[in-house]
Amino acid sequence: MKLAGVVVWYNPSDKDVKNIQSYIDELDKLYIFDNSEKKDNKNKVPTSKKIEYISKHENLGIATALNLAAVKALDEGYLYLLTMDQDSKFKKDDLKKMKDLVKTKDLSKIGIISPWHKTKLRIEKPQEKIDYPLDVMTSGNIINLKIYKKLKGFKDFLFIDGVDIEYCLHLKKEGYKIMRLNEIELDHDLGDIFYRKFFNKEFMCDNHNYLRIYYMTRNYRYIRKEYRDIAPEFCDILVKIKGLIFKIVFYEKDKYRKLRSIVLGIRDYKRKKYGKYGSEG
Repeated sequence: MKLAGVVVWYNPSDKDVKNIQSYIDELDKLYIFDNSEKKDNKNKVPTSKKIEYISKHENLGIATALNLAAVKALDEGYLYLLTMDQDSKFKKDDLKKMKDLVKTKDLSKIGIISPWHKTKLRIEKPQEKIDYPLDVMTSGNIINLKIYKKLKGFKDFLFIDGVDIEYCLHLKKEGYKIMRLNEIELDHDLGDIFYRKFFNKEFMCDNHNYLRIYYMTRNYRYIRKEYRDIAPEFCDILVKIKGLIFKIVFYEKDKYRKLRSIVLGIRDYKRKKYGKYGSEG
């Protein structure tokens, strides 16, 4: 099974760079797409003939990075693309196991093959070895590039947050599925997540920065508009903001900018203004 891969960098740490070693051996080609805006990280690239480093010296967003890598992979004859976040790594031999399992499956209607994401989230792992969830996070996924072409890729104008969710729901809308291999685990560091209790009810604080709050607020409303007909409950939960406001006010830092970002995100959604925050258009 020929497999290309892409990892999207943004000011990567040494630990992020080291994560590449957990999957590079199972790839025929790896595109490192560097979205860092000011710093060239070419000196951090591991020595390997498999690796192609790409930097435009600006942050083009996760969607554009993935699309550019997918187009390159297609042009070079690949049918499958592994998509990785810089903060993720496979356990020993798990990507090889994932590839071996994939070889035995009919993938004609499978748009994404995903591992189980091991994160700080308190989510119980399914008992089934294989299940078919509505959505999965981008990292660790093997994308079926034939289906990717039919869907015309990821939505560049969403920039970052919601890019993975939109693609998953688009798959469902077009009659395709996500196949998750729960025996394969990906260690995925989701950042500064913490849990708190309020009147014996436990809830999670994402503690995203204010820019992420803006993109989430704006993009999730676009997703609800486009896909509520196929996943109404899921889409309605995406856009609820009372709980988000409560967590920001009582438990998170940078409250003013985060609350302002919610207002700006709703405003720009209504104006149909997408792309990078602060850009024209």
